[in-house]
Amino acid sequence: MASFNKVILMGNLTRDPELRVTAGGNSICKLAMAVNRSYTTKDGEKREEVTFVDVDAFGNTADTLNKYLRKGSPLFVEGRLKFDQWEAEGQKRSKLGVILDKFEFMPDGKKTEQPATA
Repeated sequence: MASFNKVILMGNLTRDPELRVTAGGNSICKLAMAVNRSYTTKDGEKREEVTFVDVDAFGNTADTLNKYLRKGSPLFVEGRLKFDQWEAEGQKRSKLGVILDKFEFMPDGKKTEQPATA
């Protein structure tokens, strides 16, 4: 049975990264991203939809992301889908998330003033 599990996303963080360290000393960084999609309906109406995605990073990558990113930061992510299931308050819960393999920092598009040169 052939299979392939790869996700490529570009979006902005919806909150500050959450870093925690396991008892074994491994870093885990939880990110929440918003990925926007703009489209036009067949009636010519412009619309936008937002997909919210949870991303988990591990090790040195987790430390780096926590150090440099904040809510609103743009980020390019490559990873794989992971399906989690658990039970809470007697109800079965599930969530589809992304495990980060690679990333790139993206320019934030904010204009910064350059010092005048003499």
